[in-house]
Amino acid sequence: MEDNKKITDVVAALIWEGDRFMACQRPAHKTRGLLWEFVGGKVESGESKEEALIRECKEELGVTVRVKDVFMEVLHEYPDMTVNLTLFNAEIAEGTPQKLEHNDIKWITSKEIKNYHFCPADVDILKKLEEGI
Repeated sequence: MEDNKKITDVVAALIWEGDRFMACQRPAHKTRGLLWEFVGGKVESGESKEEALIRECKEELGVTVRVKDVFMEVLHEYPDMTVNLTLFNAEIAEGTPQKLEHNDIKWITSKEIKNYHFCPADVDILKKLEEGI
């Protein structure tokens, strides 16, 4: 592992519907294909984290989200990249989620987390959710 490896800022949304939160399955052809994750993506140059999250949710789900506070931040090293993941609490302000980029979208409870294979960067977040925030 190189010491000068660039850290990529990534944002994601923890969107609740009652006692269930949204989990999205990555497309098969992408890196970490078919693993589950929170909707989101990379922060582009000149964008705030909140702006990036709003853009990503529009691109991936066709919805407008209201970004709230930070739920958790995680630094994770993948073989191909290191990500600084900021997970925001968010809510859908407008629209109905559509599978524009994901293979599948599910609303799951924290008790159902163990039934899904999430991306490794999400492990600590999922533990916190299972413990009941």
